[in-house]
Amino acid sequence: MKIDSKYIPIYISAILAIGIFIGSLLDFSSQNHFSTANDSKTKLNKLIDFIHNEYVDDLDTDSIVNKTVDNILSQLDPHSVYIPASEQAEVAENMKGDFVGIGVRFYIYKDTVAIIQSIENGPSAKAGIKAGDRILYANGAKLFGRKLPTDTLFAKLKGKEGSEVALTVYRTSEKKKIEFKIRRGVIPLKSVDVGMMLNPTTAYIKINRFAETTFEEFKSNLSRLKSEGAKSLVIDLRDNGGGYMEEAIDIADELLANKQLIVFTKNKKGRIEKTYATKKGDFETGRLFVLINENSASASEILAGAVQDNDRGTIVGRRSFGKGLVQREMDFDDGSAVRLTVARYYTPTGRSIQKPYLKGEEQYFKESESRFKNGELYSKDSIKVSDSLKFKTPKGKIVYGGGGIVPDVFVPLEYENADEATAYLMESGFVGNFVFEQLDKKRSSFKGLSFEQFLNKMNTTDAYFTVFEKFLSKHLTGIRLDKSRAVVKRYLNAEFARQLYGEKAYYDIVLKDDVMVKKVLSKK
Repeated sequence: MKIDSKYIPIYISAILAIGIFIGSLLDFSSQNHFSTANDSKTKLNKLIDFIHNEYVDDLDTDSIVNKTVDNILSQLDPHSVYIPASEQAEVAENMKGDFVGIGVRFYIYKDTVAIIQSIENGPSAKAGIKAGDRILYANGAKLFGRKLPTDTLFAKLKGKEGSEVALTVYRTSEKKKIEFKIRRGVIPLKSVDVGMMLNPTTAYIKINRFAETTFEEFKSNLSRLKSEGAKSLVIDLRDNGGGYMEEAIDIADELLANKQLIVFTKNKKGRIEKTYATKKGDFETGRLFVLINENSASASEILAGAVQDNDRGTIVGRRSFGKGLVQREMDFDDGSAVRLTVARYYTPTGRSIQKPYLKGEEQYFKESESRFKNGELYSKDSIKVSDSLKFKTPKGKIVYGGGGIVPDVFVPLEYENADEATAYLMESGFVGNFVFEQLDKKRSSFKGLSFEQFLNKMNTTDAYFTVFEKFLSKHLTGIRLDKSRAVVKRYLNAEFARQLYGEKAYYDIVLKDDVMVKKVLSKK
C-alpha cells in the first residue's frame, strides 16, 4: 500500500500503533524508591565514565546511557519501557487530563494552521475564533509556509495559565485578517468521549483511556444520565489501551456491591494486595453491559474482569488484548522516566489475563495482528482457551485466564461487508482531514441547518462519497470503497456532524448502526 506521508497510515500500521499506544499508556503508580542487590551499577557507572574521559573520539554519553537502558529493559517484558524526556512531558500531559493553551483543534492544511474547532467555552471560543480560521502569527512568530513540526506549533500556542498570546488570524469566509489577544487557560483533555441515552432507559458512556480525571468524568456523566431516566448502562471500552488502574478501580466500585473483590496484585515476593468495593456505588443495580475488543487493554481489562467475575454484568464483543502487568514509574532528573513491571494483577476469580511474551516484543504485539489470520475476530470458536486456566464465577459461569477477557457475548468484526482496511480508514484522522477540507470550501451551505436538516441533506446525496473516492485515490492505493458505501457514508456523515455540531452528534450517527450496540439493545 502506498501512502502519502502526511496522512495517517492504516490497517497493519494501525495494528502496530496499538502496541505503541498500549506501551505508553500503562497501568502504573509513581514511586521512586528502588535499590540494587549487587554492584552491577558500579560497573556501568565506571564504564560510562571511562568512555566519557578516555575514548578517542567525541561521543554523546547521554545517548549511550539511553541505549543501555533500552537494551536492559528489552530483556524484560514488553511493558517495561524507557521514556525519553522529549516524550515524557507529552505522555504525562495526556494522562493528566488537561493542559494550558488557547483551546482549539487544528489541522495543518497547505502549510497553514487551520482551525477545525474552537473548544466550547475555551479561550479561543470566547475570543471569537471560528472553524476555518487560519492562524498566521503567534506573538509575532510566523506560523504559515514554514512546515513547522507539531511540537513547535504547540509550544507557540501553549504557555502559563493566564498568560497572553497575540494572534493574527485570517478569516477565509470574510477574506480579512483579524487581531486577537487571548489569555491561555486550562483546557480539558476528555477521557470520556460522550455520555448519552441510547433509548429512554439505556445510557451509554464511551471511555477512551483512563487518565487522572476519568472517574470524575464518568461519575458526572452517570449522574446526569440517571437523572434522564437511565436504568441500564453500556460502558464502551473498545480501543481503550488503559492508563491509571486506580481510575478503573474507582469506576468498578460504582458498579459493585460492598466488599466485592475488584482486583488483586501479586509481586515477586508473593505479596498480595486486594482491592474491594465500598458502600458508595451509584450503579450497583440495573442492567450493565461492557463493550470490549482486541484493543481493550490493561485498566480496561481490570474493569471488564471485575464486572464479569462478580456476575455483575455482560461483557460484549471480542477477546481483549491481554495485559495483566502493573508498572511503577521512576523519574530521572533529566525529565525521562522508566516504567518497570513490578507485579501481576488478577481478576476476582484469580485468573491472570496476561498473554505470553517469552517469544519477544515483536511477536507479542504481532499477536493482535494474528487474530485476523486465525479467524478469531470472526468466530468465537476460533478463540483458543486452556482448560487448565478455567475458573468459575460465584454463579458458576466458566471464565478463562491466559490471554485477555473472553466476552460473554461474542460479536464478530463486522462492518456491513466493509473490509478491515476500510473500517480502520473510516475511524482514522484521514477522514477528519478530508471533511475539514470539504467544509472549508462549502461551510456556508451548512449554516443555520438544524441537526435533522443536516441529516436529511447528507442522506439524500452521494456527492461526498464520490469526492472522497477521488480524494482517496490521490493519497492511498489498495483500498476499494465500492462494496462499503453504507459504512463509508455513515462515517463521513458522522465526521461532518462532529465538526459542525460536536462529539455527541458523531455518536448519534455511528451508534445507530453499531453492531455491538445493536446486540446489547436486542437483549433488552
